[in-house]
Amino acid sequence: MSIIMTGGGTGGHLAIIRAVKEALIAGSEAQGAGSSEALVYVGSTKGQDKAWFGEDEDFAEKYFFETRGVVDQGALGKIKSLFMMAKATLRSIKILRAHKAKVVFSVGGFSAAPMAFAAKLTGTPLVIHEQNAAIGSLNKLLKPYAKYFISSYDEDSPVKAYPVKEIFFENARIRKEVRSVIFLGGSQGAQAINKLALQIAPQLHERGIRIIHQAGERNIEEVRRAYERLGIEAEVFGFSDQIAALMKEADFAIARAGASTLWELSATALPTLFVPYPYAAGDHQYYNAKFLVEKELAWLMREEDLEGDKVLALMQEDMQPKSEGLMQLIERDGSRQIASLLRSL
Repeated sequence: MSIIMTGGGTGGHLAIIRAVKEALIAGSEAQGAGSSEALVYVGSTKGQDKAWFGEDEDFAEKYFFETRGVVDQGALGKIKSLFMMAKATLRSIKILRAHKAKVVFSVGGFSAAPMAFAAKLTGTPLVIHEQNAAIGSLNKLLKPYAKYFISSYDEDSPVKAYPVKEIFFENARIRKEVRSVIFLGGSQGAQAINKLALQIAPQLHERGIRIIHQAGERNIEEVRRAYERLGIEAEVFGFSDQIAALMKEADFAIARAGASTLWELSATALPTLFVPYPYAAGDHQYYNAKFLVEKELAWLMREEDLEGDKVLALMQEDMQPKSEGLMQLIERDGSRQIASLLRSL
């Protein structure tokens, strides 16, 4: 018997696959010999799927289909994409039967479509994880057919805990005043956040506030030189595998609102001003941040509304209420809870 894991395209999707996969393996090891299920991954040759899992030996088998998105294509492109998807769906049915799959776990994205459709066609239980407050188009289509639909934003979800690494919970602490700030534009960087950081850096320096700045791989040298011209010392980086430790050091964050980042910041109890990526599909980053703002646990500004004086004023507020609220909001063990749900099927 096997558990099929499918979906990806972006790191946000793939991080969920990896987290739940690790929890399934840990659970099997804890139960002892004879208790493990074969794990199979199905993704696409497009996006980041192959880079993440192409060499991953935790999966008994890995399949990467020639598929692509449908929405952002012209008329002929849509027809070709649908043909590729139909072909991959037929292959997915064969994979389901060959591996005697007992459940399909889908995290969405176009690479999940063939296997998710195959699960529906064969009557294989389908479990969907939606990372964002605004449901993706594929997940919205398949939600009525899913055995379980998991979303940390949904009160009816069987698992509300988001799969966040334990280190973020271990690093949680209550903030009161801002002595350090972290700017998080993601590994690709965010020009609006970079511009804001450099704009308010002199005032932060005057206040003795330490600056930690994820400028993006392409912008590191440019941003470092800008700080040097200002005569300000700042910790500037692009990608870092120590992001949990850097979040721990900060008292205030200014960040994009991708799902993984949002829940990692929440688990760390780090008060955050979210600046959503304006071109995210379905404006999902805005709705992710809005979920916390409505609970009075975060701040939210569109890029066009960013003003240095407003941001500096936020940093003078008492951080404790939001920090304490975040610590109470998010449950631990999201990955383990999802793994247990999959295994129960």
